[in-house]
Amino acid sequence: MIEQKTAKIKIENLSKIFGPKAASLIPLLEQGIDRQTMQDKYQHVLALDNINMDLAENSIEVIMGLSGSGKSTLIRHINRLIDPTVGSIMIDGENVCQMSSRALREFRQTKTAMVFQNFSLLPHRTVIDNIAFGLQMQKKPAKLIAERCHYWLEKVGLKGFEKNYPAQLSGGMQQRVGLARALACDADILMMDEAFSALDPLIRSDMQDILLGLQKEIQKTIVFITHDLDEALKIGDRIAILNHGKLIQQGTAEQILMHPADDYVSRFVADVNRTTVLRARSIMRAHSQAPAANENTVTVLEDDTIQEVLHSMLTADSFLAVVTDKTGKAVGRIDSDMVAAAVNS
Repeated sequence: MIEQKTAKIKIENLSKIFGPKAASLIPLLEQGIDRQTMQDKYQHVLALDNINMDLAENSIEVIMGLSGSGKSTLIRHINRLIDPTVGSIMIDGENVCQMSSRALREFRQTKTAMVFQNFSLLPHRTVIDNIAFGLQMQKKPAKLIAERCHYWLEKVGLKGFEKNYPAQLSGGMQQRVGLARALACDADILMMDEAFSALDPLIRSDMQDILLGLQKEIQKTIVFITHDLDEALKIGDRIAILNHGKLIQQGTAEQILMHPADDYVSRFVADVNRTTVLRARSIMRAHSQAPAANENTVTVLEDDTIQEVLHSMLTADSFLAVVTDKTGKAVGRIDSDMVAAAVNS
């Protein structure tokens, strides 16, 4: 079973209109005006259109879409770098949109941290001083700052580069500094806006692996923006797909692949290698009984990918797999026809 997590962030009825008379156009939102009409008739941009979304605690929540879909605009609402035209953003039961200037400043310093696409390092500061910047803004004790900075420096694989300056580092190393700076602040919410998009493919893959490895330890709520479907499928516990400012679908990679909400999502995922994304639990037939003694079976875990299931079955020359949970209890079965259907659908 997929674990159900508590919502850390609740976004409700969120819309954003860019333009000088945005407030006067709110009634048109309620009447369901479309984006093109807003642009053509009123010369305003409907960037976000009635977004309702829960982002789960201690998980990597990916928000994705093509250029102009509204994904970067949405993430900037979470720490209120952009004010919504209408709607609310509840974090731990508090509405960010109603915070005073003082409360918002404290919220940004202690509750959230951000990793940017362009690294945003201070060129005149060394690596260790860049990592320390957020903690210094929080006015933490010098001893705590030193301890945290060296801890995260080592965690992201930059030990020995403490005294280097950003210009002396590769792009991947600079992004590691940015990640360490965000993690050192120990914020509940880590926001990453196209954080790995500027990196070469191999370095990008390494950074994704680093993030997944760190998440096992830190268990933060990570809101990750990307336009890359492969990246979303690799790192996301759940994925939200935006199109023209609307939320089209939100769910696990398996839910989106097996039950796309519309033709747009279907086209979006058409070229995905399903065997590396879908899990045994997605295609199994629930069954708790042990197989008959004469059946040639293999045992697989419910979290194994279809690719791993297929490999196990082919290696054992078997047409049947028993699916077990983490405790070893049988929870289902998969036969070769079911695997074939999943691969070819």
